[in-house]
Amino acid sequence: MTQTVVITGASAGIGRATARLFGRRGAHVALVARGEAGLAGAARDVEAAGGKALPIPTDVADFDAVQQAADRAESELGPIDVWVNVAFTSVFAPFTEIKPEEFKRVTEVSYLGFVYGTKAALGKMLPRDRGTIVQVGSALGYRAIPLQSAYCGAKHAINGFTESVRTELLHDHSNVRITIAQMPAVNTPQFSWVRSRLPRHPQPVAPIYEPEVAAQGVVFAADHPEHKEYWVGASTVGTIFAQKFAAPLLDRYLARTGYDSQQTGDLGALHGPGNLWHPKDEVPGEDHGAHGDFDDKSHQRSAQLWVAQHAVSAAEVVGSAASAAVTRAKDAVHR
Repeated sequence: MTQTVVITGASAGIGRATARLFGRRGAHVALVARGEAGLAGAARDVEAAGGKALPIPTDVADFDAVQQAADRAESELGPIDVWVNVAFTSVFAPFTEIKPEEFKRVTEVSYLGFVYGTKAALGKMLPRDRGTIVQVGSALGYRAIPLQSAYCGAKHAINGFTESVRTELLHDHSNVRITIAQMPAVNTPQFSWVRSRLPRHPQPVAPIYEPEVAAQGVVFAADHPEHKEYWVGASTVGTIFAQKFAAPLLDRYLARTGYDSQQTGDLGALHGPGNLWHPKDEVPGEDHGAHGDFDDKSHQRSAQLWVAQHAVSAAEVVGSAASAAVTRAKDAVHR
């Protein structure tokens, strides 16, 4: 059956790559974002891949606009099967240099945008008792880093909010599912878009993954929403475990390394408004696609994600290896 999918933040980055992947399945994809040039490009991607696209210019910080996007998606594409929350914005700066209105705006987009998307999705899905919501989270939702206090705060909030909603759905024995795909550093245009007060150009902290890897994680989570969350990238796994067992040590390590590791050697920092208040891809010719500026440093696949996607195969490999080891041990004893 043809799926109807809504993706916020679909004009670029992970949202854009995810839209293309759903398009390959022939899905009907509602593309929700502010940048109309980026939305038009995403629509072309989806339709070239074999899907049907519906671009809907929307600011996810406005609940009424998000609700209208959900209504339009259902009216023109059919009942929503999957809703993916991706949209965000940020400010790269020490907390003391972020203005209150900027912090508020990041929170409204990067946290409340997920709340509003979830609420709009549940309004459609609960009466039918079916559907899946995927939150695109981050390892930074477990382990915060310097210079990204607003973004890290939003990602932490998404974890707590989603956990609460999930327990309510379980209590109600609902067949609607909600899950999170926790992401590593991803090569998206955000590092050229966000508002920055850093002396050098922002960059993701290595290892960096291409947005297509992240998109695979999102689609896999949508297909298997029975799990609470999925971790994409070995660095995500390492970060979460390190935070669990060595958080104070990480505090000191990031205090020493966290500033330099998030900046390139390029002194051409982004001191303009960024995409905080207005999209960077709103006029014709300004479609930036899914990728950022770090293709030469980015991984095109994730072994950890493969293991998650092929859990049965991985278990079989481990089982075979263990069986062979036992056989060799027995042979050694008999010799």
